[in-house]
Amino acid sequence: MAGLHRVAHRGYSAVAPENTLPALAAGVLAGATLIEFDVRTTADGVPVVIHDRTVDRTTGGTGHVWELTLEEISGLDAGSWFSPAYAGIRIPLLREVIDLLRPYAVGVTPDAAPPIELLLEIKPPATPEQVKVILGQVTEAGLLDRTVVQSFDPEVVRLAGEVAPDVRLGLLRHGFDGEQLRVAQELRLSYVNPSLRAVLADPPTVAALAEAGVGVMPWTPNDMSLWPALVDAGVAGLINDRTGELTGWMVARGLA
Repeated sequence: MAGLHRVAHRGYSAVAPENTLPALAAGVLAGATLIEFDVRTTADGVPVVIHDRTVDRTTGGTGHVWELTLEEISGLDAGSWFSPAYAGIRIPLLREVIDLLRPYAVGVTPDAAPPIELLLEIKPPATPEQVKVILGQVTEAGLLDRTVVQSFDPEVVRLAGEVAPDVRLGLLRHGFDGEQLRVAQELRLSYVNPSLRAVLADPPTVAALAEAGVGVMPWTPNDMSLWPALVDAGVAGLINDRTGELTGWMVARGLA
């Protein structure tokens, strides 16, 4: 099975602080085909790239992202928690991430850098206006056709499809359920992305989704010993933190 996606989860987050520009750039250089990152919106309506609801874990600050202004968030150190080498790294704006990744997505970079796509996760809570602003920035950059928008919240996915009918959509899940295929068809999903345990426990659902044209990319298989079984289950790609190792493993097995 050739052409499996290598998805850099929050960038190459094993070697640089997650969801920062260095991690996202490292994911590209390590051979990812999709760069995954998380988007939330500040109190004053600016999309920024951060996973958690609060800034507590990955910065020196405290508080919910949606309660902090851009000025407050821009002053936080988002690198020191990972390593002193990254002290002073900031939480990036979505616009900064788009500017970083766009050349690789549209193919104007050297041949050594593979073309990539964006796997943009909109974290709830997200209002219709916030989803519109996020997808507006992607559209303005000309990257809508190089982007998959995903969320754990089906309503956010539905909103994204309404705002941008041509964008590919993904639904994150912890596990499969009996309605998975119906929901995938109703939401016009290109991907259903569950936990790795869900895939290993239920290959028939992976096969049913694939038959319907819906890819499955599990998160977050960092244990290399699990990769063969996941590939055998029929996944479309792997979302993990070890981008370089995953690229090497896939290339060696003719899966890239």
